[in-house]
Amino acid sequence: MKTLTLAGVLAVSCLLTCARASADTDDATMFRVFLNDGGSLVSYGEIARVGDHVVFSMPIASTPNPPLQLVNIAGDRVDWDRTDRYAATARAMHYFATQAESDYAALSNQIAQTLNDVTLATDATRRLALVEQARKGLADWRLSHFNYRDSEVRQMLSMLDEAIADLRAATGRQRFDLSLVAYANPLTIAEPLLPAPTPQEAIEQTIAAAWLSELPAERVSLLGAALAELDRSEAALPSEWVAARRVETKNAIETLLRIERSYQSLTTQIMDVANRRARLADVRGLEQMIAQIYQRDAALGGGRPDVVNALIAAVQDKLDAARRLRLARDRWALRAPEIRKYWIDISAPFDLFTRLKPSLEDIKLLAGSSPASLAAIDRVVARIVKTASTIAPPEELSAAHALLVSAAQLADNAARIRREAILSGDLDRAWDAWSAAAGALMLGERARSDIQALLRRPELP
Repeated sequence: MKTLTLAGVLAVSCLLTCARASADTDDATMFRVFLNDGGSLVSYGEIARVGDHVVFSMPIASTPNPPLQLVNIAGDRVDWDRTDRYAATARAMHYFATQAESDYAALSNQIAQTLNDVTLATDATRRLALVEQARKGLADWRLSHFNYRDSEVRQMLSMLDEAIADLRAATGRQRFDLSLVAYANPLTIAEPLLPAPTPQEAIEQTIAAAWLSELPAERVSLLGAALAELDRSEAALPSEWVAARRVETKNAIETLLRIERSYQSLTTQIMDVANRRARLADVRGLEQMIAQIYQRDAALGGGRPDVVNALIAAVQDKLDAARRLRLARDRWALRAPEIRKYWIDISAPFDLFTRLKPSLEDIKLLAGSSPASLAAIDRVVARIVKTASTIAPPEELSAAHALLVSAAQLADNAARIRREAILSGDLDRAWDAWSAAAGALMLGERARSDIQALLRRPELP
């Protein structure tokens, strides 16, 4: 039993030593994007799904290292079942042609080393564990490497299964793990690979991709690339076909550019009018413009739904702004009489505060303050606070009213601190007075500007 087991192990080792790694190639995998209409486009490398679109790089020539063009088309145009099957086949074939043999050689070396350890082991239980380990590694490898060298791997798995059975018997273990003899189905070519496109087919696909794109700029780019390839490969292509395609492609580019200019002009004209009407709070005029956009779009042939949708959204934003402005102006019209009355009432305290500015500037500049000026600040502030307390501000001006009172109180603090600084000769306290005076001037100006802003009719920023 021991002799049979070691013979099986050695047979597997012999099979493994025949593996040789081949040189890798750097060729990119060519995928296909199959369309619902039965056509297909070549993708140079993997295909990416981005939201509800598919993005890939398409070669526009059939030369080595071809120039590539980024293509972005709607995902609902793609036959995904066929595209995914083709991708699976392409990955497997690319792996077989590049990395597979090298990976197989590495696996062979790993298992050969394990089986060599088996021949050196004297304990049957240890030999069984090593063979089971080798068997599991071999089975796992084939499942994750596209079943490369499937027949050789199956043969080695069978030999290892026999060796495991013998070793189990030798160790007195009668139960046999059925998972050891399970085999995966060999790789099925679900979607055969297609030959690389001819130069003519590459150009045709580029043109087809242009009309599948939803972005006009991308259409122009793809058509321009096709036109450049027509010129570059003209000698190798049918002359009549080249002449016809060149005329068609140039006309298509000119048409797209003309449409683009027309819609750019439409956008500029509409937005100029929309901005004016929004500033006038012309709600009805802006509502009418949306219907005008649809009419102008129809006259241009409806070639840029993306531009039209964006333009309508922009006009709708202006319409919303006009409605808000109209509401603000209506409110202002209702509130303006009360606001004007308040401004008349509060003008006396503001005039008094204006009289304080020269004295507050002196404190701010540390330019000197006479006893009379400091006493005047005290008297004027008291009058401002007393008068302001008898005036009830409108709700929207209560904050500005409070700012004026705070400005007066800061002016009083500035005079008090300046007096302390003079008596103590403390320059730091003089700087504290500077801070209070600066704050009073700032708050007074802010209160005045806030009130005056509400006296003006609301406008858009």
